[in-house]
Amino acid sequence: MVKEKLHQTRIYDKEGFRKRAACVCVRNDSESEVLLVTSSRSPDHWVVPGGGLEPHEDPESAASREALEEAGIRGQLGRCLGVFENSERKHRTFVYVFMVKEELPYWEEALKIGRRRKWFSVREAKHVLDLYRPLQTVYLNTLKACRS
Repeated sequence: MVKEKLHQTRIYDKEGFRKRAACVCVRNDSESEVLLVTSSRSPDHWVVPGGGLEPHEDPESAASREALEEAGIRGQLGRCLGVFENSERKHRTFVYVFMVKEELPYWEEALKIGRRRKWFSVREAKHVLDLYRPLQTVYLNTLKACRS
């Protein structure tokens, strides 16, 4: 199902959950550091880059697009960490590991809305996500750094 909203189109699955994609962005194979971005709604809060799927877009393409739009990064999409459900907000988010190869000095959302990005250790990232987006801390539990 597709719903039009001012300046955006929202895609829903058969159960009425909004389809989203996100990236846990890492520097290297150890997955011990993650890149977070400031929230578009609250510039003092950090979040995992992600957003809604566009019409006829697969989750993998959406995740890479969101990483570029929100974090100004390019790289390689890796394994899927899972599909995470937020029943309160009616979202289902496909979450992928994204190996960062390039950090652009300027990107659209930094210029338009002042979005920032910052590298955190996994432990620090869990702490800052727990303050504002506790459901996103679950994404990090499947990283290599958390399994060792």
